[in-house]
Amino acid sequence: MKPEFYIARRFAFKKRSTSKPTFIVLVAVTGIAVGTAALILTLSIVNGFARSVEDKLISFSAHLQIRYPDEQLFQERRSDLARIVTSANIAEASPFLEKSFVLRSRNKDLDKTWSSKPVRIKGIGEEQQNSFLKKFLIEGNIARSDSGKEISLYAGKTLAENLDLKVGQKVMLVGLEHDSSGQKLVAGDKNIVDLLSSLDLEIGVIRGIYNTGLQEGFDDFVVIANLQELQQRFNPMMISGYDANVHHLDQLQNTVKKVIDALGFPFYGFTVFERYANLFEWLKLQKNITPLLIVTITIVAVFNIISTLLVLIIEKTREIGMLSALGLEPGKISRIFMAQAFLISLSGIAAGNILALSLSLFELRFHLITLPEKSYFIKNVPLLINAADYATVSFAVLALTLLFAFIPARIAASLTPGTALGS
Repeated sequence: MKPEFYIARRFAFKKRSTSKPTFIVLVAVTGIAVGTAALILTLSIVNGFARSVEDKLISFSAHLQIRYPDEQLFQERRSDLARIVTSANIAEASPFLEKSFVLRSRNKDLDKTWSSKPVRIKGIGEEQQNSFLKKFLIEGNIARSDSGKEISLYAGKTLAENLDLKVGQKVMLVGLEHDSSGQKLVAGDKNIVDLLSSLDLEIGVIRGIYNTGLQEGFDDFVVIANLQELQQRFNPMMISGYDANVHHLDQLQNTVKKVIDALGFPFYGFTVFERYANLFEWLKLQKNITPLLIVTITIVAVFNIISTLLVLIIEKTREIGMLSALGLEPGKISRIFMAQAFLISLSGIAAGNILALSLSLFELRFHLITLPEKSYFIKNVPLLINAADYATVSFAVLALTLLFAFIPARIAASLTPGTALGS
């Protein structure tokens, strides 16, 4: 052990006077530990929140969608699907059909009055439907397509609460076709016969209720159905587009371009990040606040170590004078206090890492902190334990502490033996 480190350890962690400098060191270590833990927990919460919402959005939708312009329907072709899945980054792809309706349900508790709400019914393949419902179904069961008289529907929890929907309840679906008759109807020159003929009227039955936690624009609007059932009743062999998932999200934008180039006109594609750009911008705003928090907490930790070293210099003035009188060079005295700052900072960082990890594991296990799901899309505070965050914060705190510890270290080195011993 070098003499500088030995003396620094004795100065920092050994009781050498009645004023108890070790208590001051304990306060400094505690301050650095709390600051380090706060930084790590901030990053864990922000990154965990962003990851949770992104995972929900991606699990609800696909990584990318491929459509015709103006949401036109087109014929499903195996050749198109083959061109999509042959792209190296595409993990899976499947067709879907979307149709807009007004969903009407009868409220048996209020004199059999009717409640209505606009919905978007999305028909997906049986495999995709089962995968989705296994994650989010909270009531009912996964029904196989039986081509019965009613369409099997899975409504979101928010929609079910708004319309008082129950599993097994029959509902009416009312929709206007997007054809010439519908446009003429809007123009107002059609009679009652044309009005009825331009309506899509079907009966559906609620087979289950799902809950993704994405309430506005998702659980209150999107109804899941079987693709074949929807095609048989409305648009045989027609689809709205293809959903596709990728292996590597960081290559998503390039993958969309390659797929569209392979399919050609009139196909176009967009990613989940483009489709829900407002939500992802909101998440980005949350992340943008993080550097400000990090700088603020780090400044507190830096001033903490500077004040601690200055107090220790005052406490150890006579010892510094004795070391100088014995021939210890000013540079080595400076290194003693730099080493002292290093040891105090290292102890605080280690304690902060342990504290942050312990609190994170405790919260992940017991979920003591809850959030309003309607506002944040999640019920509990999400924490993402990332080794890179721990390492980054630890290195940053250590580097800044040593950088600003140079000031009091130089003050200690500048003391002359006469001044130090005479104090």
